[in-house]
Amino acid sequence: MAGTHSGSGKTTLTLGLLAALKERGFAVQPFKAGPDFIDTGLHGAIVGRPSRNLDLWMCGEQYVRETFVKHTVDADIAVVEGVMGLYDGPLSTASLSRVLHLPVILVIDAYGLAESAGAIAHGFKDMGERDRQCNIAGVLFNRVASPEHYRRLRGSVSGLKVFGYVPRDPDFEIPERHLGLTVAEERPLSLQRQAKLAGTVLEHVDIDAIVNVARLQAPVRPAHTHADRKIAPPVGRIAFAYDRAFCFYYQDNLDLLREAGAEMVAFSPLDDAQVPQGSQAIYIGGGYPELYAEALSRNKAMRSFILEWAAGGKPLYAECGGLMYLSQGIHCDRGFVPMVGVFPFETEMKSRRSRLGYREITLKQDSLLGQTASRLRGHEFHYSEIRAADKLDRALAYEVKDGSGRPMVGEGYRFKNTLASYIHVHFGSNRGAAGHFAHFREDKG
Repeated sequence: MAGTHSGSGKTTLTLGLLAALKERGFAVQPFKAGPDFIDTGLHGAIVGRPSRNLDLWMCGEQYVRETFVKHTVDADIAVVEGVMGLYDGPLSTASLSRVLHLPVILVIDAYGLAESAGAIAHGFKDMGERDRQCNIAGVLFNRVASPEHYRRLRGSVSGLKVFGYVPRDPDFEIPERHLGLTVAEERPLSLQRQAKLAGTVLEHVDIDAIVNVARLQAPVRPAHTHADRKIAPPVGRIAFAYDRAFCFYYQDNLDLLREAGAEMVAFSPLDDAQVPQGSQAIYIGGGYPELYAEALSRNKAMRSFILEWAAGGKPLYAECGGLMYLSQGIHCDRGFVPMVGVFPFETEMKSRRSRLGYREITLKQDSLLGQTASRLRGHEFHYSEIRAADKLDRALAYEVKDGSGRPMVGEGYRFKNTLASYIHVHFGSNRGAAGHFAHFREDKG
């Protein structure tokens, strides 16, 4: 499912298609092109199984193929939501469709359009055929005002199948905030809204035609996949933070840790007093700690437990929102709110985005992610900053380059065996990282 541009409605139509296919009784496996956490969470809330990120830059073509094959074995159909516009970027949605040999359904926002939609559809189709970038199987229209409006839109398109449309309806719009859509853990799509969205798609979209298109061409299957790898013997328990404040994880990261032998158990920094008994390491992902800062701060039992854990040299890995939680506190619209205090700095919310983009890190020292000189890839997207980061008198754990290979300011903050960064690392970018984390013990720090 691809769009002409960001904001064309591909997430809405993807969710609608997922809901309609589930209503029809299909076992649906969702995927998301690129590093997005929020869309994958919404996918999973609809179909009841985890959505997976397919990112060519972070993980490479082989891993992406393997991931797609592994998670479609027990599915009737797969739906991949694209990123930005179909052809945007060197590793675009079109590139992903070519790597996986998947047909593309192009979402066109019909608001303010009529017959001109045909020129848009024709241009996208012509570009895909000319450069052999992808196969556009058909078009779906979003935000259609009326049946007459749809008749004019459909009549303007030639040489492409028109699968249908979704009417303009404010009830289908998911609330947004600074990092994107509201997360699935906050239940922005009630069961009633899901049912309405599914019913609308079933009424106005030719689901049978879409299913038939999906069956026409299967992706190239690699000879060996990471699905073939056996799960390692149990090595210990890793507690990972998961609640409304912390829910940004690549699902593959959790699975790769499991495959390395770790038992993954969830805990809530909002509601629990400590991590589950028997845990040997902690993983705190990203999320929206600034929105729940006061509740996180009030849970003094958990804050004290985490601080004592870090001071005792036990393994702890945190990313983005997790880093903010481990700081002295967060400056936000409610003033300064104290956090755990593992690191000596404070973090501050900004009115504008601070960082966005792909990152490659090289480890400058041995840590729970690997040995010195190990490289991993990930993504960075946040509206907060470390206060007076340039004055921190400490050795940083990472050398950092952006997606184009340009050097950036170093990153990665370490206290004993606690490692934290704004960068969301994908363990699929370095097959040894998950195993190193799972087997890491405090006597190695």
